[in-house]
Amino acid sequence: MPKFFKTIFGQVVVALVVGIALGVLYPDFATKLKPLGDAFIKLIKLMIAPIIFCVVVHGIAGAGSLKKVGRVGVKAIVYFELITTVALMLGIALAFAFQPGAGMNIDPKSLDATSLKSYVDTASQVKSSGTAEFLMKLIPTTFVGAFTSGDVLQVLLISVMFGCALSLIGDAGKPVADFIERASHALFKMMYFIVRLAPLGVLGAIAFTVGKYGVGSLKQLGYLVVLFYGTVIIFVVVILGSVLRLAGFSIFKFIRYLKDELMIVLGTASSDSVLPQVMRKLEKMGISDSTVGLVIPTGYSFNLDAFSIYLTLAAVFIAQATNTPLSLENLLVILGVALITSKGAHGVPGSAIVILAATLTAIPDIPVLGLVLVLSVDWFMGIARALGNLIGNCVATVVVAAWEKDIDKVQARKVLDGKVEVDLDEHAEDLAPLQPQHT
Repeated sequence: MPKFFKTIFGQVVVALVVGIALGVLYPDFATKLKPLGDAFIKLIKLMIAPIIFCVVVHGIAGAGSLKKVGRVGVKAIVYFELITTVALMLGIALAFAFQPGAGMNIDPKSLDATSLKSYVDTASQVKSSGTAEFLMKLIPTTFVGAFTSGDVLQVLLISVMFGCALSLIGDAGKPVADFIERASHALFKMMYFIVRLAPLGVLGAIAFTVGKYGVGSLKQLGYLVVLFYGTVIIFVVVILGSVLRLAGFSIFKFIRYLKDELMIVLGTASSDSVLPQVMRKLEKMGISDSTVGLVIPTGYSFNLDAFSIYLTLAAVFIAQATNTPLSLENLLVILGVALITSKGAHGVPGSAIVILAATLTAIPDIPVLGLVLVLSVDWFMGIARALGNLIGNCVATVVVAAWEKDIDKVQARKVLDGKVEVDLDEHAEDLAPLQPQHT
């Protein structure tokens, strides 16, 4: 047992239990712990842009061929679109199969729209922005602006351009590439320090949530929440599990490998909080840094699997709750619009409600005010969204790497089977054999 408590996983589990207890027993005090969670996520986000830049630039410069970089990018986009479409369709299918909103008979006129004003205003901006505007937002105003805006895609664009330039100038760019590689080691050491604070961040986030909303708040619209969690589990185990099996790996072993990061996401409801760590873990698993550096950051905006399930499931739920009939044409419109709007979710404040509002406006018959119904349980659904999105992007990286033959499968199986232990601390051995266990 003592060894369990020395691990990040064990410490996060303890933090979750203590946070829930504080929220139940001392709610006023628990709500004051919110800055712990906010500070932890803020520290993580501080590191995301420079780490992505270093990893992507070094990966492209060391890839040896820009054609390979292009192939990885194209394969990643193809995979993202196929899996996202499956996720959207699964959300619709299970919403109709289980009818979570049937029988609620909500009159849209009785809903209070006050709490939705800011979300709807932002949604109108999201919906009004066309393809041209979306592409323009990918281009930062200045080079430094890409790192200060918090937009992962802007950082990725700068990183790809810089990495390609280093690759093309050959030996002249080698000193710069070497410097960036050394800088990445220092950045990952900084990240190692920050990750050690994860239990405090989880404690603050979960204590605040339970203290403010109460454990009983999970019962409100519980059927929808349970159905969403069940749908995400089905998607991960069946869909992603099958895809990962085709690549030669087990989804359960893969999830076990990522358990520390998943526990942090469980407590903070943010997949951003572990982005650098999962990139490092995938590299340690035997995937080249160039593939990891391209697929993971891009996936954070283009491969939001659980978020896609949420969009269609919540849209059909609101239609059912407000007695709004949906035709096959309506469902196809929701599917098509959600396929587009889901791509702009990352980086939008209150993204889930905002993007859902933008999606609903495509079907005038569905009252946008119905968003009030899911607003109160959005945080709880956000936990499953973050977990599902993270697993989906990690699986995507493995699949694209296997497709590109850019993964050491022998090394990957050893890591997933627990035959080697991965240590993200740069001053420790990266892959230390486990000692024999005596019973």
